[in-house]
Amino acid sequence: MLGAKEKTSYGLGAVGKDMVYMLSASYILYYFQDILGVSAAAMGLILLVARVFDAFNDPVMGVIVAKTKTRWGKFRPWLLIGTITNALVLFLMFSAPPSLDSRGLVAYAAVTYIVWGVTYTMMDIPYWSMIPAFTNGGREREGLTTLARSCAGVGSAVISIATMIIVPMLGKTFGGSAPKNLTSRYPGQQWIELNGFKYFTLGVALLFVFFTVIMCLSIKEKSSVDMKTAKICEMFRALVQNDQAMCVVLTIVVVNVALYITSNLVIYFFKYDLGGTRWNDGYALFNMVSGGTQILSMMILYPVLRNLFRLNNIKIFYVSIGMSVAGYIILLAMASLGVNTVVPFLIPGVLVMASAGVNNVIITVFLANTVDYGDLKNGRRDESVIFSMQTFVVKLASGIAAFVASLALSVLNLKQNAGDGVTSNIDFSLGVAASSKMGLRMVMTLVPIFVLVCGVIIFKTKFILNDKKVEEISSELQARKASEKQD
Repeated sequence: MLGAKEKTSYGLGAVGKDMVYMLSASYILYYFQDILGVSAAAMGLILLVARVFDAFNDPVMGVIVAKTKTRWGKFRPWLLIGTITNALVLFLMFSAPPSLDSRGLVAYAAVTYIVWGVTYTMMDIPYWSMIPAFTNGGREREGLTTLARSCAGVGSAVISIATMIIVPMLGKTFGGSAPKNLTSRYPGQQWIELNGFKYFTLGVALLFVFFTVIMCLSIKEKSSVDMKTAKICEMFRALVQNDQAMCVVLTIVVVNVALYITSNLVIYFFKYDLGGTRWNDGYALFNMVSGGTQILSMMILYPVLRNLFRLNNIKIFYVSIGMSVAGYIILLAMASLGVNTVVPFLIPGVLVMASAGVNNVIITVFLANTVDYGDLKNGRRDESVIFSMQTFVVKLASGIAAFVASLALSVLNLKQNAGDGVTSNIDFSLGVAASSKMGLRMVMTLVPIFVLVCGVIIFKTKFILNDKKVEEISSELQARKASEKQD
């Protein structure tokens, strides 16, 4: 059993890890497209190509972790190496030289984002691979998963809430004035946000390293599965043969595509649709409530549904998807009816993010259970390879969502206006065509609903690991281990 010190440090690692991920997933498109002026189509292509590259990188990293043997264990060395390099690349990614021309900025975005994905994989796979290695199936695993996902939600919420509040503050304090040769290119608020993101990212990167160091010093690898060395092709074959892992992987893709489409576009919704000269205050309030809801749903709503209402995880999954669909429908209806204040939109925000929080816990539990399923079916506990797929598909989902969002932005022609240097006092929604606003609303609601329906169909058709089946698998594995010891 893990002690309180180890659980706390493991949770801190999740906070730092998801702060970094949320900053990249939610603001990389806005940073390069809206602030630096890189075309939305180019950014969409970059983000999608990076995910294709991850299709080869992530599983290979899983194999490397599985084969690692050091005096410090198999996980902690990669956690530390990956964190330090990823923090450095993150800072560079949000510190693009403003004097670069359009081609230079495209190249800079492509290189830094792809390298960021590689280094993130180096620490994310060993982090989540610890769960099945440290826990037995059932309540113990669910407890650690809930803790980690709750802490990850804290990290995501911090970024969602704080970014567009702190970035302008830092930009005004440390950014200074734009050089004369760049004044026309980055007027007013654009120069402030450009510099604000650089200093904000530096702070996030330092916290990320600090939290991971604490985790690596506090956690001892109490159990590690002694895996037989296998060729990469054999590892891929074992993964493909685990039909339940593949089902969960597909479910993770569709659930996260839906969420990330919205998270990529919601800042544009507040800026160019609801508008107002203080749009960022409304956006911050929306993220504060939504982020808090996501955390509480992991810490309170999931346990309530699980323990008080005694719903199994599969039923909870369906309930959460229903909440998300209802949230999207309400959001579209409010926007179409002309609601132009922030507070009413908190209702759909709460529904969608409560669903996201519950899904974070459930899907990770599902994936961890497929490790035991694969052990029983194939005779191998390929936790690193299976969890490498989680890393890949979440990043794949963000890439697909960013590509969809980029295409929408390109078609709708939403971009920061060039002003007189005081763009913080401009209402960006003025002059935006009604058709563009409606198009934005439909992409961030109807497309996610369609994707979620597809995900439910896949899950309902293929998934068999209900609570009873998980208990049966755990019992069979224990019986097999007891038999092997006697032999």
